[in-house]
Order: sequence, then C-alpha cells, then structure tokens
Amino acid sequence: MKKRLFALTDCNNFYVSCERAFNPRLEGIPVAVMSNNDGCIVARSQEVKALGVPMGCAVHEYKEVFEKNGVELFSANFTLYGDMSGRVMETLAQFSPEMEIYSIDEAFMPMEGFADRSMEDCCRHIRQTVKQWTGIPVSIGIASTKTLAKAANERAKKDPWYAGVLELRDDIDADEVLKYVDVKDVWGIGPARAEFLRRYGINTALDLKKAPDRWVGQNLSIMGRRTVLELRGISCIPLNEAVPCRKAIAHTRSFGRAIDSLKELEEAMALYVTRGAEKLRGQGSAASMLQVFIRTNSFRKTPQYSRWVTVIPSVATSYTPELIGYALSGLRDIYQPGYRYHKAGVIFSALVSQGQVQLSLFASQGREGNERDLRLMQAIDRLNGHWGRSAVQPAACGLRRGWKMRQEKLSPKYSTDWNCLPIAKAC
Repeated sequence: MKKRLFALTDCNNFYVSCERAFNPRLEGIPVAVMSNNDGCIVARSQEVKALGVPMGCAVHEYKEVFEKNGVELFSANFTLYGDMSGRVMETLAQFSPEMEIYSIDEAFMPMEGFADRSMEDCCRHIRQTVKQWTGIPVSIGIASTKTLAKAANERAKKDPWYAGVLELRDDIDADEVLKYVDVKDVWGIGPARAEFLRRYGINTALDLKKAPDRWVGQNLSIMGRRTVLELRGISCIPLNEAVPCRKAIAHTRSFGRAIDSLKELEEAMALYVTRGAEKLRGQGSAASMLQVFIRTNSFRKTPQYSRWVTVIPSVATSYTPELIGYALSGLRDIYQPGYRYHKAGVIFSALVSQGQVQLSLFASQGREGNERDLRLMQAIDRLNGHWGRSAVQPAACGLRRGWKMRQEKLSPKYSTDWNCLPIAKAC
C-alpha cells in the first residue's frame, strides 16, 4: 500500500514578504519588522539575519547596526499580514481542499491524486502560482509524515540547491536531511527537551530517529515517542482539517506612552474587550471567566505595581457591552493612583460553545434575550467586516486614544482599505 504523503507549505519571512509584495523597492535590501510599540524585532529578511540580528532583540540595542547597514524598519501591520495570509491559504486550497492551516504562514496538504506527475513538479507549480497570485514566496517540503515534511521544508528554505521544493522519497533522503537538523529544531521537541536529549548524546534529528526503542520508551513522553516514529517515516500525527477552537482568548497591549489616569485605562480595557469578544464570536464561543490585569514598566526606574483580578459572569457570554461592564468593574478594583501604567489586558477563559450556554436561575434575561444580544453583535461584526474594524464600536473605547500603540513606521493597509490602494503611475 502506497504511503500517504504530506506537503508543508511555509511562507518565507512572511511579514517581510508582505511588505515587499507592495513595495518592490525593498527587494534585496535588509528589512525588519518590529513588534507592537516598535520595541522588538519579530521578523527579519535574509539580509538582516546575515548581519547577526537575533529574533526578538530590542530595537534600540541594534540601532547602530540598522543605521550603518541601511536596514528598513517597519511597524507590525497585522491587518495586512492577516489578509495576505488568507489570500495565500485560498490559493493553496485550489490544489488541496483537505488542507490543514497550521499557522498564519504554514499549511499542511495531503498529496494525493498526482500519480501521473512528479510530486516536485506539482509543488513547483503550486509555489509559482502562490507567488504569481499573492506576491508571497513559499517553500514546500514533501514527506511521508508531517514531522519529516517540516524538516524537508526547512532544508528547502535554507539551501538554494533545492529552489524552494524538497521531497524526501525514502530513508536515504530523510537521513541526509535529518543529520543537519539540530535536535532542538525538530517539530515538537523545543529547547528544554533538547537539553535533556543532549545529555544522552542525541544532538541531531538523525540521532533521535536512531535512538534505541527501549530508551525511547523509558525516557520520552507519548508525544516524544510519536515524534521518533514520525522521524522513522511512520505517520502518527493525522491531518486536522478543522481549526480547533482556542481554549482561551487574550488581548493585551503595551501603551504607546505610560498612562496614569483611570479614564484612559478604562478606554484601553474597553477596546481590548471589544477585540477579544469579536474573536470569541468568531469561533462560536462564550466566556465563563475573565482575567483583567494592569502593570507598570519593570524596565523603568519608577515605582512598580502589577495586579490582576478574576471576574466570573453570572452566565457565559460573548455580548460585548456585558463583557466590558465586567472588565471595567475588575479594573476599578485593582487600579491604584500614583503609578504610570505600561500594559493592560484581558483574558477570556473557561470557554463554552455559544449553543451550550447554561442559563442561571437569577439571570436578568432568558435564552431569548441572549439570542437577541448575539444577533445584535453578529450584525455589528458584519458591519465592521464590511466597512472597517472600528466602523461601529462601544463609546467606552474612546475616540482620541492618546495611549494607543506607538507604530511610527506602519505601512499602509494595501489590501483592506480603498484609500491605501497602490497608485500606478505612467513612466
């Protein structure tokens, strides 16, 4: 019986590629994308990686390197990146409806129905189509398991010889790749587990693949054993076509400037709750618990304060006004004047399906009222989806928002805002 093959498609330097897709001037020059508030580096072009700039480093620590080498810095434009991700995934779905979207820039596809064509030729066609339709370069790794496909993808991305596509046809091909993969980079291992493995002389993915069965059974968890089997070409991790619902939803942000007034904190918290509630409804969930927190900047030599509180709604809900009320009540309980706050956030947890909300005997309204509130929120979500995210929002979110994130180098929302469409000019 022929083994089922998996292909992992991964966008190359995704955030950077999104910026380059609408700004060809950036091709071939060093580009880096900064995190919220322009504090850290979250994406780097190959040119920036070659300068020795690590992922997650503080921007101010490498300011001289950036200036000396002409590095183009951009504030994270998540609206653009999210839309471009959707376009890439829609393009991939043309080739494989069973696709599993693994992250914003990765997707697994089962490679079936291509018996009369070379797998590599097929994937090169997919790669070319994604680039032509979206402007985003991708790499594709093909193998008999998802873990091997992940390793093949990394090698295809890093070694120009493969031109972005690598198929591991047999054990010989796999071993040739795995001997170059550090054990910490094996899918599902990570740095902590890698340190344990190194103590037993397991330094590469190939070492892990060849570890004795008895040792594996005695020293690794069930997931670890599955990883070893996957490296040996035995598929243990099935394709998951449905995106699993998140067990918790968080919306937290650092402020563009330190704030000390309760009013501004309330505006920020109301906005964060609004954004989080949109995500709740997007996956058909309601929250049975909220955690609200505020904190000062621990890197500043100023008085420090950090506090969080848990709030339990009487009935699980995704109704934005009700959630804002709960969150602001919690915020007022933990707020202390005299501090300069740097960050705040809300975490929705104990999530339940919207259709399985258990009503309370003492609730102010019955199921009919809950359904009416949900219909109202869904109507607002549709309006915001059509006219823009903040077209309709609670007044509690404020208008001026002097506390909003610092995004001094934000690129236009090219693909989601009519006013930001690129303008073609005749030469």
